[in-house]
Amino acid sequence: MLDLKNKRIMIIVAHPDDELLGCGATMNKLLLEYNCTIRAVILGEGITSRSNQRDTDKVKEKLSTHKSNINTAAKKIGYSSIGVYDFPDNRFDSIALLDLVKTIEKEKESFCPEIIFTHHGGDLNIDHQKTFEAVMTACRPMSHETVRTIITFETPSGTEWSSSTDPKHFIPNFFIEVSIKNLEAKIKAMESYEFEKRKYPHPRSPEALKILSQQRGITVGKNYAEAFTIVRLIS
Repeated sequence: MLDLKNKRIMIIVAHPDDELLGCGATMNKLLLEYNCTIRAVILGEGITSRSNQRDTDKVKEKLSTHKSNINTAAKKIGYSSIGVYDFPDNRFDSIALLDLVKTIEKEKESFCPEIIFTHHGGDLNIDHQKTFEAVMTACRPMSHETVRTIITFETPSGTEWSSSTDPKHFIPNFFIEVSIKNLEAKIKAMESYEFEKRKYPHPRSPEALKILSQQRGITVGKNYAEAFTIVRLIS
């Protein structure tokens, strides 16, 4: 049985805004109602792939703004703490997986989470895929492992854009009902990201995020919900 009350939870994502898109409303609920301590870890800088070549100096101001947006968004969800790294945007396949694993292991050792939420491993985005692989590697089920539960989420504009013939589709088996207040916190936090927010019908628009939450809610007879896949659960 999965008990989410009073838990130490870590969200591990590839890019700034991913910590909101897949599970922002749920995290707001767990913080407000379940007395959880939640740390969001963002591995990538999220900007440089928009240029032909990676040059952090040319986008120094944007990177600074992006990091400021992370803090603003985190406050609107209520995250207990955040960790931000600078792995190259949409180039996680160009670095050693071990580098991601070591970063996650360091975060785990410091925070000691019981539950980890991360990306679905079948997403179109390569950074999402590598983040999932790194989490699974860093959380090998050894006798001393403190992480007893690993849960993946869908990331709008990443999960649903994979090929219809891809065998690794996101098939949720766990739903968390959220309130309109939780959903509004997620949407307001998303609007804090100057370079990531979009207009409808883009999947990251406020309207689309609400529609997705309604769709997931309808699936389980609720007004609003977020959908997840339980990858590992040790009770």
